[in-house]
Amino acid sequence: MAPQTPPRSERPGEAGSLLENALVTRARAHLDAFERRALPVDGRRPAAVAVVLLEDDAGRACFLLTRRAAGLRQHARQWALPGGRLEPGESAADAARRELSEEVGLDLDAAAALGLLDDYPTRSGFLITPVVFWAGLDPVLAPNSDEVASVHRVPLEDLEHPDVPRLVTIPESDRPVIQVPLLSTLVHAPTAAVVYQLREVVIHGRPTRVDHFEQPVWAWG
Repeated sequence: MAPQTPPRSERPGEAGSLLENALVTRARAHLDAFERRALPVDGRRPAAVAVVLLEDDAGRACFLLTRRAAGLRQHARQWALPGGRLEPGESAADAARRELSEEVGLDLDAAAALGLLDDYPTRSGFLITPVVFWAGLDPVLAPNSDEVASVHRVPLEDLEHPDVPRLVTIPESDRPVIQVPLLSTLVHAPTAAVVYQLREVVIHGRPTRVDHFEQPVWAWG
């Protein structure tokens, strides 16, 4: 695994950047004020995803988004946030940190967690808890090619486009399907729902709910 670049705030003799100080303070305040919706497991498999905020080498506030590897048995080639099932006795934050390390080679300590977003139940039988992290200035990433085809630093400003989110209807459900246009393509739920709530809650402090948004039929299996 490639050596990790510590967040700027952890480097000896360095203070956080202006962007870091402002973004982390705002994100933590918004998450602290947010009354997250925790859902009962009800036979679903508990899982967690890492919503990773960072500053890229151009000084932009970004989040990490991955493209799943083509050889995976489930949800291959889909856009995703790093994450997976909780192991016995594991918290959502610990699971998200473990999966983040396994998938993209980014090791964060527990203090990097800023808070939680709403649980999202998937059609494939998972109950996802999104954990928001701060990863500092342009951390070194080492994607695991068995799980991740590519990893992207997506500017948060891309979530402010008028087309975010796109809601469509399908005959198979009475709930709207959410889509988020990013990286010249469409990101679908559950990732699209979590990313949209990232914008609403973490960036703007709006208590917007997303667990009612539907996934496309091809993601139900």
